[in-house]
Amino acid sequence: MSGRPIVTLEGVTKRFGRTLAADRISLTVEEGEFFALLGPSGCGKTTLLRLLAGFERPDAGRILIDGQDMSGVPTNMRPVGMVFQSYALFPHMSVAENIAFGLKVDRVPTAERRRRGEETLAVVKLGGLAARRPHQISGGEKQRVALARALVRRPRLLLLDEPLSALDAQLREAMRGELAQLQKAVGVTFLFVTHDQQEALAMASRCAVMNAGALEQVGSPRDLYQRPASRFVANFLGQVNIFPGRLTRAPGGAVGLLSPELAGEIPVETCGSLAEGPVWMAVRPEEIDVMAHSAPSAATGREARLMGSVARIFYLGSHSMLEVLVGGQTLRVLRANRAGDGPGVGDKVWLSWRPEAARILVG
Repeated sequence: MSGRPIVTLEGVTKRFGRTLAADRISLTVEEGEFFALLGPSGCGKTTLLRLLAGFERPDAGRILIDGQDMSGVPTNMRPVGMVFQSYALFPHMSVAENIAFGLKVDRVPTAERRRRGEETLAVVKLGGLAARRPHQISGGEKQRVALARALVRRPRLLLLDEPLSALDAQLREAMRGELAQLQKAVGVTFLFVTHDQQEALAMASRCAVMNAGALEQVGSPRDLYQRPASRFVANFLGQVNIFPGRLTRAPGGAVGLLSPELAGEIPVETCGSLAEGPVWMAVRPEEIDVMAHSAPSAATGREARLMGSVARIFYLGSHSMLEVLVGGQTLRVLRANRAGDGPGVGDKVWLSWRPEAARILVG
Protein backbone atom coordinates (compact mmCIF):
# COMPACT_ATOMS: atom_id res chain seq x y z
CA MET A 1 0.00 0.00 0.00
CA SER A 2 1.22 3.48 -0.84
CA GLY A 3 -0.61 5.43 1.87
CA ARG A 4 -2.21 7.48 -0.90
CA PRO A 5 -6.03 7.49 -0.89
CA ILE A 6 -7.66 6.05 -4.00
CA VAL A 7 -11.21 6.25 -2.59
CA THR A 8 -12.53 8.95 -0.28
CA LEU A 9 -16.14 9.05 0.93
CA GLU A 10 -17.19 12.19 2.76
CA GLY A 11 -20.52 12.01 4.58
CA VAL A 12 -22.14 9.96 1.82
CA THR A 13 -25.88 9.44 2.32
CA LYS A 14 -28.33 7.50 0.16
CA ARG A 15 -32.02 6.82 0.71
CA PHE A 16 -34.45 4.59 -1.14
CA GLY A 17 -37.83 5.84 0.00
CA ARG A 18 -37.87 5.44 3.78
CA THR A 19 -34.86 3.12 3.77
CA LEU A 20 -31.55 4.74 4.74
CA ALA A 21 -29.09 2.61 2.75
CA ALA A 22 -26.01 4.75 3.46
CA ASP A 23 -25.94 6.93 6.57
CA ARG A 24 -23.30 9.69 6.36
CA ILE A 25 -20.52 7.27 5.42
CA SER A 26 -16.97 8.63 5.65
CA LEU A 27 -14.23 6.23 4.59
CA THR A 28 -10.80 6.19 2.97
CA VAL A 29 -9.34 3.30 0.96
CA GLU A 30 -5.63 3.46 0.17
CA GLU A 31 -4.04 2.69 -3.17
CA GLY A 32 -3.09 -0.98 -3.46
CA GLU A 33 -5.38 -2.21 -0.70
CA PHE A 34 -7.53 -5.32 -0.81
CA PHE A 35 -10.47 -3.80 1.04
CA ALA A 36 -13.68 -5.58 2.07
CA LEU A 37 -17.13 -4.16 2.76
CA LEU A 38 -18.59 -6.76 5.11
CA GLY A 39 -22.06 -7.06 6.57
CA PRO A 40 -25.40 -8.90 6.48
CA SER A 41 -27.83 -8.68 3.58
CA GLY A 42 -29.50 -5.28 3.37
CA CYS A 43 -26.86 -3.41 5.38
CA GLY A 44 -25.94 -1.05 2.51
CA LYS A 45 -22.65 -2.50 1.28
CA THR A 46 -23.81 -3.10 -2.31
CA THR A 47 -25.32 0.39 -2.36
CA LEU A 48 -21.86 1.83 -1.60
CA LEU A 49 -20.40 -0.22 -4.43
CA ARG A 50 -23.07 1.08 -6.84
CA LEU A 51 -22.44 4.65 -5.69
CA LEU A 52 -18.72 4.25 -6.42
CA ALA A 53 -19.47 2.76 -9.84
CA GLY A 54 -21.87 5.56 -10.70
CA PHE A 55 -24.98 3.39 -10.97
CA GLU A 56 -26.50 5.45 -8.13
CA ARG A 57 -26.05 9.07 -7.08
CA PRO A 58 -25.66 10.09 -3.42
CA ASP A 59 -28.32 12.28 -1.82
CA ALA A 60 -25.61 14.03 0.19
CA GLY A 61 -21.83 13.94 0.58
CA ARG A 62 -18.91 13.56 -1.85
CA ILE A 63 -17.21 10.63 -3.54
CA LEU A 64 -13.61 11.05 -4.72
CA ILE A 65 -11.75 8.44 -6.77
CA ASP A 66 -8.05 8.98 -7.35
CA GLY A 67 -8.49 12.54 -6.05
CA GLN A 68 -11.26 13.45 -8.52
CA ASP A 69 -14.75 14.39 -7.38
CA MET A 70 -17.15 11.96 -9.07
CA SER A 71 -20.15 14.32 -8.97
CA GLY A 72 -21.67 14.23 -12.45
CA VAL A 73 -19.07 11.78 -13.81
CA PRO A 74 -20.89 8.98 -15.70
CA THR A 75 -20.16 5.32 -15.07
CA ASN A 76 -18.20 4.78 -18.30
CA MET A 77 -15.89 7.72 -17.53
CA ARG A 78 -14.92 6.58 -14.03
CA PRO A 79 -11.51 4.89 -13.51
CA VAL A 80 -13.14 1.75 -12.16
CA GLY A 81 -13.83 -1.79 -13.27
CA MET A 82 -16.57 -3.99 -11.87
CA VAL A 83 -17.04 -7.73 -11.46
CA PHE A 84 -20.66 -8.70 -10.96
CA GLN A 85 -21.94 -11.56 -8.82
CA SER A 86 -23.37 -13.31 -11.90
CA TYR A 87 -20.21 -12.59 -14.00
CA ALA A 88 -22.50 -11.29 -16.82
CA LEU A 89 -20.45 -12.93 -19.60
CA PHE A 90 -21.73 -12.80 -23.18
CA PRO A 91 -22.65 -16.41 -24.09
CA HIS A 92 -22.20 -15.90 -27.86
CA MET A 93 -18.63 -14.57 -27.48
CA SER A 94 -15.43 -16.50 -26.89
CA VAL A 95 -13.34 -15.98 -23.76
CA ALA A 96 -10.98 -13.69 -25.68
CA GLU A 97 -13.88 -11.68 -27.15
CA ASN A 98 -15.51 -11.30 -23.74
CA ILE A 99 -12.27 -9.98 -22.28
CA ALA A 100 -11.64 -7.52 -25.13
CA PHE A 101 -15.23 -6.27 -25.32
CA GLY A 102 -14.64 -3.20 -23.16
CA LEU A 103 -11.60 -2.23 -25.21
CA LYS A 104 -13.70 -2.49 -28.37
CA VAL A 105 -16.30 -0.16 -26.86
CA ASP A 106 -13.45 2.23 -26.00
CA ARG A 107 -12.36 2.06 -29.67
CA VAL A 108 -8.92 0.70 -28.85
CA PRO A 109 -7.19 -0.40 -32.10
CA THR A 110 -7.48 -4.09 -32.98
CA ALA A 111 -3.78 -4.90 -32.56
CA GLU A 112 -3.68 -3.22 -29.14
CA ARG A 113 -6.85 -5.05 -28.08
CA ARG A 114 -5.30 -8.36 -29.05
CA ARG A 115 -2.04 -7.62 -27.24
CA ARG A 116 -3.69 -6.47 -24.01
CA GLY A 117 -6.17 -9.33 -24.14
CA GLU A 118 -3.38 -11.91 -24.43
CA GLU A 119 -1.45 -10.27 -21.59
CA THR A 120 -4.48 -10.32 -19.33
CA LEU A 121 -5.33 -13.92 -20.25
CA ALA A 122 -1.82 -14.87 -19.13
CA VAL A 123 -2.21 -12.98 -15.83
CA VAL A 124 -5.39 -14.92 -14.95
CA LYS A 125 -3.93 -18.19 -16.29
CA LEU A 126 -6.46 -18.72 -19.07
CA GLY A 127 -4.17 -18.56 -22.09
CA GLY A 128 -5.27 -21.96 -23.42
CA LEU A 129 -9.00 -21.18 -23.22
CA ALA A 130 -9.17 -18.06 -25.41
CA ALA A 131 -11.37 -19.67 -28.09
CA ARG A 132 -13.88 -21.33 -25.78
CA ARG A 133 -17.38 -20.03 -25.02
CA PRO A 134 -18.61 -19.44 -21.43
CA HIS A 135 -20.65 -22.68 -21.41
CA GLN A 136 -17.47 -24.64 -22.16
CA ILE A 137 -15.54 -23.51 -19.06
CA SER A 138 -15.91 -24.12 -15.31
CA GLY A 139 -17.30 -21.78 -12.67
CA GLY A 140 -13.84 -20.81 -11.45
CA GLU A 141 -12.72 -20.11 -15.02
CA LYS A 142 -15.79 -17.94 -15.63
CA GLN A 143 -14.89 -15.93 -12.57
CA ARG A 144 -11.37 -15.37 -13.92
CA VAL A 145 -12.77 -14.30 -17.30
CA ALA A 146 -14.94 -11.73 -15.51
CA LEU A 147 -11.88 -10.49 -13.61
CA ALA A 148 -9.82 -10.32 -16.80
CA ARG A 149 -12.55 -8.37 -18.61
CA ALA A 150 -12.45 -5.75 -15.85
CA LEU A 151 -8.64 -5.69 -15.52
CA VAL A 152 -7.89 -5.38 -19.25
CA ARG A 153 -9.13 -1.78 -19.18
CA ARG A 154 -6.47 -1.00 -16.54
CA PRO A 155 -8.77 0.53 -13.92
CA ARG A 156 -7.42 2.37 -10.89
CA LEU A 157 -10.03 0.63 -8.75
CA LEU A 158 -11.72 -2.77 -9.15
CA LEU A 159 -15.15 -3.25 -7.54
CA LEU A 160 -16.23 -6.82 -6.83
CA ASP A 161 -19.79 -7.66 -5.80
CA GLU A 162 -19.85 -11.01 -3.92
CA PRO A 163 -17.23 -12.34 -6.38
CA LEU A 164 -17.15 -15.92 -5.07
CA SER A 165 -20.77 -16.50 -4.08
CA ALA A 166 -21.68 -18.38 -7.28
CA LEU A 167 -19.02 -21.05 -6.64
CA ASP A 168 -19.37 -24.22 -4.60
CA ALA A 169 -17.73 -24.31 -1.16
CA GLN A 170 -14.56 -26.19 -2.17
CA LEU A 171 -13.89 -24.02 -5.23
CA ARG A 172 -14.72 -20.86 -3.30
CA GLU A 173 -12.03 -21.68 -0.76
CA ALA A 174 -9.47 -22.37 -3.49
CA MET A 175 -10.32 -19.15 -5.33
CA ARG A 176 -9.72 -17.03 -2.21
CA GLY A 177 -6.01 -17.63 -2.48
CA GLU A 178 -6.00 -17.11 -6.25
CA LEU A 179 -7.85 -13.80 -5.95
CA ALA A 180 -5.49 -12.51 -3.26
CA GLN A 181 -2.44 -13.51 -5.34
CA LEU A 182 -3.91 -11.88 -8.44
CA GLN A 183 -4.48 -8.61 -6.59
CA LYS A 184 -0.86 -8.54 -5.48
CA ALA A 185 0.35 -9.36 -8.99
CA VAL A 186 -1.59 -6.61 -10.77
CA GLY A 187 -1.32 -4.01 -7.98
CA VAL A 188 -4.85 -2.69 -8.56
CA THR A 189 -6.90 -1.62 -5.54
CA PHE A 190 -9.64 -4.21 -4.92
CA LEU A 191 -12.80 -3.20 -3.08
CA PHE A 192 -15.10 -6.15 -2.63
CA VAL A 193 -18.47 -6.72 -1.04
CA THR A 194 -19.25 -9.88 0.89
CA HIS A 195 -21.45 -11.20 3.68
CA ASP A 196 -19.04 -14.11 4.24
CA GLN A 197 -16.90 -13.39 7.30
CA GLN A 198 -14.30 -16.05 6.51
CA GLU A 199 -13.93 -14.72 2.98
CA ALA A 200 -13.25 -11.18 4.22
CA LEU A 201 -10.90 -12.24 7.03
CA ALA A 202 -8.91 -14.51 4.69
CA MET A 203 -8.38 -12.08 1.81
CA ALA A 204 -8.69 -8.45 2.92
CA SER A 205 -5.94 -6.22 4.24
CA ARG A 206 -8.66 -4.08 5.86
CA CYS A 207 -12.40 -4.44 6.34
CA ALA A 208 -15.33 -2.16 7.03
CA VAL A 209 -18.20 -3.82 8.91
CA MET A 210 -21.57 -2.30 8.03
CA ASN A 211 -24.91 -2.49 9.82
CA ALA A 212 -28.18 -0.78 8.84
CA GLY A 213 -26.48 1.69 6.49
CA ALA A 214 -23.75 2.74 8.93
CA LEU A 215 -20.12 1.82 9.49
CA GLU A 216 -19.72 -0.13 12.74
CA GLN A 217 -15.93 -0.51 12.61
CA VAL A 218 -13.01 -0.30 10.18
CA GLY A 219 -9.73 -2.13 10.72
CA SER A 220 -7.54 -5.10 9.88
CA PRO A 221 -9.14 -8.55 10.04
CA ARG A 222 -7.15 -9.31 13.20
CA ASP A 223 -8.27 -6.09 14.90
CA LEU A 224 -11.92 -6.67 14.05
CA TYR A 225 -11.85 -10.24 15.32
CA GLN A 226 -9.77 -9.73 18.45
CA ARG A 227 -10.84 -6.18 19.35
CA PRO A 228 -14.46 -5.69 18.24
CA ALA A 229 -15.84 -2.25 19.02
CA SER A 230 -19.46 -3.35 19.50
CA ARG A 231 -21.62 -6.36 20.24
CA PHE A 232 -22.73 -6.37 16.61
CA VAL A 233 -19.16 -6.72 15.30
CA ALA A 234 -18.27 -9.34 17.92
CA ASN A 235 -21.36 -11.40 17.06
CA PHE A 236 -21.02 -11.00 13.31
CA LEU A 237 -17.40 -12.15 13.12
CA GLY A 238 -17.35 -15.75 14.24
CA GLN A 239 -18.43 -17.49 17.43
CA VAL A 240 -18.34 -15.47 20.65
CA ASN A 241 -19.61 -15.56 24.22
CA ILE A 242 -21.21 -12.28 25.28
CA PHE A 243 -22.70 -11.70 28.70
CA PRO A 244 -23.72 -8.65 30.73
CA GLY A 245 -22.04 -7.36 33.85
CA ARG A 246 -21.00 -4.31 35.77
CA LEU A 247 -17.49 -2.89 35.92
CA THR A 248 -16.03 -2.50 39.38
CA ARG A 249 -12.77 -0.96 40.52
CA ALA A 250 -10.98 -2.01 43.70
CA PRO A 251 -9.16 0.60 45.82
CA GLY A 252 -5.85 -0.69 44.45
CA GLY A 253 -6.98 -0.09 40.87
CA ALA A 254 -7.81 -3.69 39.90
CA VAL A 255 -10.74 -3.89 37.48
CA GLY A 256 -13.36 -6.61 37.60
CA LEU A 257 -16.63 -7.55 35.96
CA LEU A 258 -19.43 -8.38 38.37
CA SER A 259 -21.74 -10.74 36.49
CA PRO A 260 -24.89 -12.02 38.22
CA GLU A 261 -25.46 -14.45 35.31
CA LEU A 262 -22.07 -16.08 35.97
CA ALA A 263 -22.52 -15.81 39.75
CA GLY A 264 -19.23 -14.11 40.40
CA GLU A 265 -16.68 -11.40 39.72
CA ILE A 266 -14.23 -11.83 36.84
CA PRO A 267 -10.87 -10.04 36.68
CA VAL A 268 -10.49 -8.08 33.43
CA GLU A 269 -7.73 -6.23 31.67
CA THR A 270 -7.46 -2.50 32.34
CA CYS A 271 -10.35 -0.62 30.73
CA GLY A 272 -8.79 2.82 30.42
CA SER A 273 -11.25 5.59 31.13
CA LEU A 274 -14.36 3.39 31.22
CA ALA A 275 -16.39 4.30 34.28
CA GLU A 276 -17.98 1.81 36.66
CA GLY A 277 -21.34 0.71 35.31
CA PRO A 278 -23.16 -1.78 33.07
CA VAL A 279 -21.15 -3.25 30.18
CA TRP A 280 -20.84 -6.45 28.16
CA MET A 281 -17.94 -8.91 28.08
CA ALA A 282 -16.99 -10.83 24.93
CA VAL A 283 -14.77 -13.94 24.99
CA ARG A 284 -14.05 -16.13 21.95
CA PRO A 285 -14.61 -19.90 22.49
CA GLU A 286 -11.01 -20.72 21.52
CA GLU A 287 -9.68 -18.46 24.30
CA ILE A 288 -11.30 -20.52 27.08
CA ASP A 289 -9.45 -23.41 28.73
CA VAL A 290 -11.48 -26.27 30.18
CA MET A 291 -10.34 -28.59 32.99
CA ALA A 292 -12.44 -31.58 33.97
CA HIS A 293 -11.02 -32.49 37.37
CA SER A 294 -9.78 -29.54 39.39
CA ALA A 295 -9.77 -25.78 39.52
CA PRO A 296 -6.92 -24.08 37.62
CA SER A 297 -4.18 -22.78 39.87
CA ALA A 298 -2.89 -19.22 39.88
CA ALA A 299 0.28 -20.55 38.26
CA THR A 300 -1.57 -21.09 35.00
CA GLY A 301 -1.85 -17.33 34.51
CA ARG A 302 -5.57 -17.73 33.84
CA GLU A 303 -7.31 -15.37 36.22
CA ALA A 304 -10.96 -15.87 35.25
CA ARG A 305 -12.11 -19.12 36.92
CA LEU A 306 -15.64 -20.43 36.69
CA MET A 307 -17.23 -23.79 37.46
CA GLY A 308 -20.00 -25.25 35.30
CA SER A 309 -21.41 -28.43 33.81
CA VAL A 310 -21.22 -29.68 30.22
CA ALA A 311 -24.67 -29.51 28.63
CA ARG A 312 -23.88 -30.47 25.02
CA ILE A 313 -20.89 -31.43 22.86
CA PHE A 314 -20.68 -30.90 19.09
CA TYR A 315 -17.98 -32.96 17.39
CA LEU A 316 -16.27 -30.93 14.61
CA GLY A 317 -13.43 -33.25 13.63
CA SER A 318 -10.18 -31.78 14.91
CA HIS A 319 -12.11 -29.81 17.56
CA SER A 320 -15.28 -30.07 19.61
CA MET A 321 -17.58 -27.24 20.67
CA LEU A 322 -18.71 -27.63 24.26
CA GLU A 323 -21.73 -25.82 25.68
CA VAL A 324 -21.12 -25.33 29.40
CA LEU A 325 -23.76 -24.09 31.84
CA VAL A 326 -22.29 -21.55 34.26
CA GLY A 327 -24.86 -19.99 36.56
CA GLY A 328 -27.59 -18.70 34.25
CA GLN A 329 -25.35 -18.49 31.16
CA THR A 330 -24.30 -20.98 28.48
CA LEU A 331 -20.66 -20.54 27.44
CA ARG A 332 -19.28 -22.10 24.26
CA VAL A 333 -15.77 -23.55 24.47
CA LEU A 334 -13.73 -24.74 21.47
CA ARG A 335 -11.48 -27.60 22.49
CA ALA A 336 -8.93 -29.59 20.45
CA ASN A 337 -9.78 -33.30 20.24
CA ARG A 338 -7.22 -35.78 21.51
CA ALA A 339 -7.65 -39.56 21.63
CA GLY A 340 -9.34 -40.82 24.81
CA ASP A 341 -9.45 -37.34 26.30
CA GLY A 342 -12.00 -34.76 27.33
CA PRO A 343 -15.08 -34.29 29.50
CA GLY A 344 -18.48 -35.76 28.70
CA VAL A 345 -22.01 -34.46 28.89
CA GLY A 346 -23.00 -33.86 32.52
CA ASP A 347 -19.41 -33.55 33.78
CA LYS A 348 -18.43 -30.72 36.10
CA VAL A 349 -15.63 -28.59 34.61
CA TRP A 350 -13.63 -25.48 35.37
CA LEU A 351 -13.29 -22.75 32.76
CA SER A 352 -10.55 -20.14 32.68
CA TRP A 353 -9.14 -17.44 30.40
CA ARG A 354 -6.60 -14.65 30.51
CA PRO A 355 -7.97 -11.17 31.30
CA GLU A 356 -6.54 -9.82 28.02
CA ALA A 357 -8.51 -12.44 26.06
CA ALA A 358 -11.79 -10.77 27.03
CA ARG A 359 -13.18 -7.62 25.42
CA ILE A 360 -15.30 -5.12 27.34
CA LEU A 361 -18.06 -3.63 25.16
CA VAL A 362 -20.33 -0.73 25.95
CA GLY A 363 -22.54 -0.85 22.84
